[in-house]
Amino acid sequence: MAAPASATADTSSGPASAGAPRALRNVVFVDGVRTPFGKAGTKGMYAENRADDLVVKVIRELLRRQPELPPERIDEVAIAATTQIGDQGLTIGRNAALLAGLPKSVPGFAIDRMCAGAMTAVTNIAGGIGFGGYDIAIAGGVEHMGNHPMGEGVDPNPRFVSDNLVDSSALVMGSTAENLHDRYPNLTKQRTDAYAALSQQRYEAAAAAGKIAADLVPVATRSSESGWGLATADEPPRPGTTVESLQGLKTPFRPHGRVTPGNSAGLNDGATGCVVADEETARELGLSVGMRMVGYSFAGVEPEVMGVGPVPATEKALKRAGLTIDDIGLFEINEAFAVQVLAFLEHFGIADDDPRVNQWGGAIACGHPLASSGVRLMTQLSRQFAEHPEVRYGITTMCVGFGMGGTVIWENPNHDETAGGAK
Repeated sequence: MAAPASATADTSSGPASAGAPRALRNVVFVDGVRTPFGKAGTKGMYAENRADDLVVKVIRELLRRQPELPPERIDEVAIAATTQIGDQGLTIGRNAALLAGLPKSVPGFAIDRMCAGAMTAVTNIAGGIGFGGYDIAIAGGVEHMGNHPMGEGVDPNPRFVSDNLVDSSALVMGSTAENLHDRYPNLTKQRTDAYAALSQQRYEAAAAAGKIAADLVPVATRSSESGWGLATADEPPRPGTTVESLQGLKTPFRPHGRVTPGNSAGLNDGATGCVVADEETARELGLSVGMRMVGYSFAGVEPEVMGVGPVPATEKALKRAGLTIDDIGLFEINEAFAVQVLAFLEHFGIADDDPRVNQWGGAIACGHPLASSGVRLMTQLSRQFAEHPEVRYGITTMCVGFGMGGTVIWENPNHDETAGGAK
């Protein structure tokens, strides 16, 4: 097996002379946090909160948890949002940095790749770090789907449909999940319901063990009816969910369909953020290293079956890193829809209930505030790496609206080959 780039790169960070090859620098994930995720809508806990204020809470919490990091050393703030208007507009990376009290010398930008927005914020920053443009930065994402429903303000070009560029169902994410069931008829509703129930059960067990709360920053909430409150836990989970309780749910995207609110992620509000750095800089400042980036890839697929996107993205990332799926010891797969996760597992010959996959449950349980979710996956994987020194490599992967997938491969800095069961 060829060694991954992260294991072989020259990490010297001295200046390169003009025209000389640049040394590739190792990129590390230092730490990540998120707000509790809320239910979108007028009854959700963030109904009267602003999206940019959620990002501010995340940035401030990252700095509180990393007192060794001087704010003036932050080179960039990259924040993703799918709907970049209103309180998610005005170049949210920059305005959230200012609102959080970072020095005015710290720049910021906004980015969008729909569900993979935060993932793309991290990979874009990683490219800048590897090239030497940044030493340390903050990346994350936010989505307040109560304030900004998916698709708000967009005007799809009619030629997408009139010129048969994509099927009309590609514009409705739930319909693309039904299409995935059509394409892979062995991915039955019984299997997706069973997977969804398992996600809820794993999340419930992880929450009871204190594993979820460690990632959360409490957020003050307000309600015109009930006054002030404090969000300290995710709102979407449904404790006690069983396969039987999911069987009779309606199928809103197709009569007698298979995709239900129970085997899909909901509509949610929330924000995530992380510190990403050059490994040498992190060590210099005394920052923790949660995991080391090995490589990443994004891939396009037919928009009407966007849920299969993680498959080619993962194949591409593994090939570029010189790894195989057998080298991966932990998987964090975003659960936009259960059928999309099962399509990935089936392709790679992984069991539906494999304990390496989404050990603490996933978006079906905790929620999926679109552009923010990529960093939730990364934060959980870094925590799991600390618990599993026998695991060397893990991946974070997700499907992306309008026919894409994204995958990032990570290396465990705590890896110990003597721990047993090494990957």
